[in-house]
Amino acid sequence: MTTLIDGKALAKKTNEITQQRVSSLAHQGITPGIAVVIVGEDPASLIYTRNKHRKAQKLGIYSVLNQFPATISQAELLTEIDRLNADEQIDGILVQQPLPVQIDPAVVTQAIAPDKDVDGLNPLNLGKLFAGEGGHYPVACTPRGIMKMFSEYHVDLTGANVVIVGRSILVGKPMLALLNNANATVTLAGSRTKNLSALTRSADILIVATGVPQLIKEADVKDGAVVIDVGINRLPSGKLAGDVDFAGVKDKARLLTPVPGGVGPMTIASLMEQTVDLAQWRHHG
Repeated sequence: MTTLIDGKALAKKTNEITQQRVSSLAHQGITPGIAVVIVGEDPASLIYTRNKHRKAQKLGIYSVLNQFPATISQAELLTEIDRLNADEQIDGILVQQPLPVQIDPAVVTQAIAPDKDVDGLNPLNLGKLFAGEGGHYPVACTPRGIMKMFSEYHVDLTGANVVIVGRSILVGKPMLALLNNANATVTLAGSRTKNLSALTRSADILIVATGVPQLIKEADVKDGAVVIDVGINRLPSGKLAGDVDFAGVKDKARLLTPVPGGVGPMTIASLMEQTVDLAQWRHHG
């Protein structure tokens, strides 16, 4: 019997705790702040950033949404990031991707101060994560949200055979480090990995983040596996679909995230939670 992981319910629970923390900090004269920067008019990015902005405001977080034309130069964008790095009201900075061709995402990520890197993608923070360092530093929000799902649904990671399909810096690579630090045995694959199906069928836990609609079919999944579908794709019919064939896998997996309503809500909840973390760490260490 497959259990669907309810990302909406877990996000609601997470946001309630975040709101309580924001209220507690307010009594100390501290208001966590986030700045979301978007370049251009990508429709999906505009919806996503506005949702983040509204959610932050609803939770009592100070939020600014800075939109720039697609023609902005890299130098001009870096000047804006420098300004936000120095802004005492801002604890977390997020630059929404994709970015126009004239802007190097790696340069932008490196320009964000590590202690304001709410997306957890600055090389210093990634290095700490891969080194398994203790202490306070941000980690990528989607993997952070997935780890909370594992905790909530009592998924034992110790010694588990995990396969991640998708090697992005946003999901696959930080997910690898988090799971490795949790004593799982992790394989990082891509959509072009040879004999991918044989590899995914060996996984106790399968995490898919490729952007390829319904890449993973029923035959690619081990009986009783935990399947985390990070993808969200709009099909020609207009319907949303994940990277996993939900209809085929739903009776085979032990735990499965739906699309939508699975990983997505937890990504935004983790972003809000981490913004409050950054404020707390800045003021209290």
